[in-house]
Amino acid sequence: MTLIAPHPFAALITVSSLKEKFAACPGWEERYRQLILLGKQLPPLPDALKSAEIELSGCENRVWLGHQRLPDGSLHFYGDSEGRIVRGLLAVLLTAVERQQPEILLQQDPLQLFDELGLREQLSASRSSGLDALAQAVRAAAANPDAPPSPTFS
Repeated sequence: MTLIAPHPFAALITVSSLKEKFAACPGWEERYRQLILLGKQLPPLPDALKSAEIELSGCENRVWLGHQRLPDGSLHFYGDSEGRIVRGLLAVLLTAVERQQPEILLQQDPLQLFDELGLREQLSASRSSGLDALAQAVRAAAANPDAPPSPTFS
C-alpha cells in the first residue's frame, strides 16, 4: 500500500529523539526554534490533498489533518499548515500518533507528548485551541478509522 503524503515522523524522528532534543532546550525561545526546525521537516502537502474534508476549524492558521488506514489496522496521519509554529506542533503530533492502532489512540491523550516536551504551557489561547482541534481530529479518526475525516472540529 502506498502511503498518502509520507513524512519522517515516528519512523526517523521518534518520541525519544524529540524528548532528547527538547530536554536540551532550557528556555521557551529554544523550544520555539526547535518547533520551527521540526516544522521544516514536514513535507508540504500537495494542493490536491488540501481539501475541505481534512481542513480543521478552530486553528489560528489553516491546518489540514488527514488519515489513512493501513493494512495492519494502524493509522497513518498526514497534514500541513500555513503557519511555521503550527507546522512544528503538527510534526510533534504526527510523531506521537503515527502508525498507532485506533484502540491505543482512543485510550491515550494525543497531546501528552506536548506536556512531556514542555510545550503546552507557553502556547497562546488560540494555539491551544488549535491543538485541541488536532487532538479531536485524531480521536475522531481513531473512533471511525475507515470513514473520511470530518471537516469541522470546534
